[in-house]
Amino acid sequence: MGEGTLIIGGGVVGLGIGWKLAQQGEPVTILERGEAGGEASWAAAGMLSPATEAHYQEDANLQFGRESMRLYPDFVAELEECSGLRVDYRGEGTLAVAMEADDATVLRELFSFQLEKKLPVKWLSGNELREIEPCLSPYVSAGVLCPMDHQVDNRKLVQALKAAFAKAGGTLHENTEVTQVNCESGAHRGVQAGGKEWRSERLLVAAGSWSSLLPGLPEAARPPVRPVKGQILALKSPSPDFLTHVIRAPEAYFAPKSDGRIVVGATVEEMGFDRTLTAGGIYSLLKGAWETIPGIFELPLQEMVVGFRPGSRDNAPLLGESHIPGIFLATGHFRAGILFTPATAVYMSRLMLEGKVPEPLLPFDPRRFA
Repeated sequence: MGEGTLIIGGGVVGLGIGWKLAQQGEPVTILERGEAGGEASWAAAGMLSPATEAHYQEDANLQFGRESMRLYPDFVAELEECSGLRVDYRGEGTLAVAMEADDATVLRELFSFQLEKKLPVKWLSGNELREIEPCLSPYVSAGVLCPMDHQVDNRKLVQALKAAFAKAGGTLHENTEVTQVNCESGAHRGVQAGGKEWRSERLLVAAGSWSSLLPGLPEAARPPVRPVKGQILALKSPSPDFLTHVIRAPEAYFAPKSDGRIVVGATVEEMGFDRTLTAGGIYSLLKGAWETIPGIFELPLQEMVVGFRPGSRDNAPLLGESHIPGIFLATGHFRAGILFTPATAVYMSRLMLEGKVPEPLLPFDPRRFA
C-alpha cells in the first residue's frame, strides 16, 4: 500500500480538504477528470446563505452552515495569505424579498422559523428595501434582511485553493480520469487513472455528482448522490452601486460580484447529466429577475452555463469514512458546496488525520444510508 492520501475530485471540496491535509505535512495527490473546479464549483453563485436557505427538518444543514460561516473569515484570510490571491469575500448581507401576497406569506413563515432558530434577521417593508437597494421593483412588497449571509466569488475561491494546495506541497493532476478503484480483502488499495496505478493509505471520494459512478468502487462505499441540473447566467452591471446585496426573490436570485458580473440563477432540474441550455430555463430566470429588478432589461448578457449539483437522498452531505476501511466520502453537498467548504475542509482533514469523528460531522455519516 502507498502512503498519504489520494483524492478523487478537484472541486472546492477536494481542494479544500487537500489543502488542509497538505498543511499538516500529509502527502496528498488530487486526481481530477477535467479542470480543477470546472464543474459545480465553477457554475455557482458563491452565496453563503445558511439563514435564507434554512428549511424545516434540515436542522443539521443549518447548524453546519452556521459553523462554516463562523470559520469563513479566518479561512479566507489564511487562504488569501497562503495563495497570494483574493477571493472577493463580501459581507453586505442578503435580502430575501417577496412580490405578491402569497410570496409575503411564505416569506413570513421563513422569518418566523429564522427567529425560532435565533438567527439575526430583520423584517423590512418594500420602501425600506428600496432605501437599501433602489433598483428593486416597486412591486417588491416586503423582505427579510439576513446580515449573516455573505458571499464569495466561487471562481476566485477555486483559483486560490489550487494555488494554496500547490504551495502547501500537494500534487494536482488535471484531465486524469479514474478508470478503476482497486480493493482487496475488503480494503482500499489504490486506483487506476491516466494509464497508471496510484496507491495510497487513504482514498477520499470528492467527485461531486460523479462520485457514485466511479468504476470498481465497492457498493458499500458508493454514495447515493445524483446530478441536479442548474442553469445559471451572468449580466454585466452598469455600475458598482447598481446592486450591492445578494437578493433572493421568489423566482431568481442575484449575486453581484466585484468584477462587474451579476450572477442570476438558478434552475433546479432532475435531468441527469444533460448540459443543454434551454429557452424555458433561461426565460424563467430572466422573467423572475426582471420582475424583481426591472433595470436588468437593458444589461448585457455575459454568460450562460449549466452545472450539476450533487444531491443526496436527504439533501445533506455525506462526510466521513465509508463501510470500506480507508475509503472516505465528501460529497452530496447539493446547493451548499461553497458555503460548506471551510467546515468540510477543517473537519474532514481532522477526521482523516486523527481517526476521531469531529462532532460537527456526526449528522453526516455516509453509513446512514446503509
